[in-house]
Amino acid sequence: MEKSGKPILEVQHLTRRFGGLVAVHDVSFPVAPGEIFGLIGPNGAGKTTFFNLLTGIIPPSTGQILYQGQGIQGLAPHRIAAKGIARTFQNLRLFGNVSALENVAIARHLHQSSNIFESILGLPKAQKAEQETYDRAQELLDLVGLTGKYRQQAKNLAYGDQRRLEIARALALEPKLLLLDEPAAGMNPNEKGALSDLIRQIRDQFNLTVVLIEHHIPLVMGLCDRLAVLDFGELIALGLPEEVKADPAVIEAYLGDE
Repeated sequence: MEKSGKPILEVQHLTRRFGGLVAVHDVSFPVAPGEIFGLIGPNGAGKTTFFNLLTGIIPPSTGQILYQGQGIQGLAPHRIAAKGIARTFQNLRLFGNVSALENVAIARHLHQSSNIFESILGLPKAQKAEQETYDRAQELLDLVGLTGKYRQQAKNLAYGDQRRLEIARALALEPKLLLLDEPAAGMNPNEKGALSDLIRQIRDQFNLTVVLIEHHIPLVMGLCDRLAVLDFGELIALGLPEEVKADPAVIEAYLGDE
C-alpha cells in the first residue's frame, strides 16, 4: 500500500510526567496513512504510556497529539475512539464470561443506527440492526481465525485466540488507526507468522493505519514499514527497520551486539 499525503497521526513534543518520573519525554514523529508503524524499546521505555496518551487514558503533561490534523490531547477515551482510533491492550481486557461473539458484538453496537427506544420496543429497524451486528461480528471472528469458536466464553479460549479476539473487537469499532499493544505476546512461532499476515491483511482490506508495540524483533523487522525506538521515555531512533537495526544507540540500549 502506498503511504502518502498528510500524516494521519502526528505527535509533537509529547511529554508525560508522573511526579518526578518522566515516562515520555519530548517525543515527536509522524505516522503516514497506510503505514504499519512499530514502536519498540526495552521494558520500562514508556511504550504503553505512549499508547495511553494517544487513547486518552491519561493526558499529556505537555505537547500535542494530532489525529487527521486535529488535536485530540485531553479528550476522553470514548471521544477518541469515536473519531476512529481503536486499540488492544498488553494485559487482555476481554469480557471473560461472555462468548467471543458477544465480545465483538458489544463493540459493534456503537455503530448501530437504531436508538435505545427502538431496541426496547423491538421495532423492525432495531431488529435489522441487531442482526447486522451479529453478522458483522461473525465476519470479523472469521477474519482473525476464530471460525467455529463464536460461542466459546472468552476466558476459555487459548491465549493466542484471546489475542486475536481483541483484534476482532477493536476492528468492530471501525477504526482508521489501529493500535496493537504486544499482539504477539504468548504466541508460538507459527502463530506469530500468521499474525504478521493477518495485520497486513487488515491494513489492506480495511484501509487502516497500524501502530504496534512489540518485543519480538524478527516480527517487527519483517512487518513494519518504519520503526520508532524509545528508551527511558526518549525517542532514540526513527526510520526504516534496516536503519534502526544498525543504529549504534539502538544496539546499545535494546538489541545487543548480535
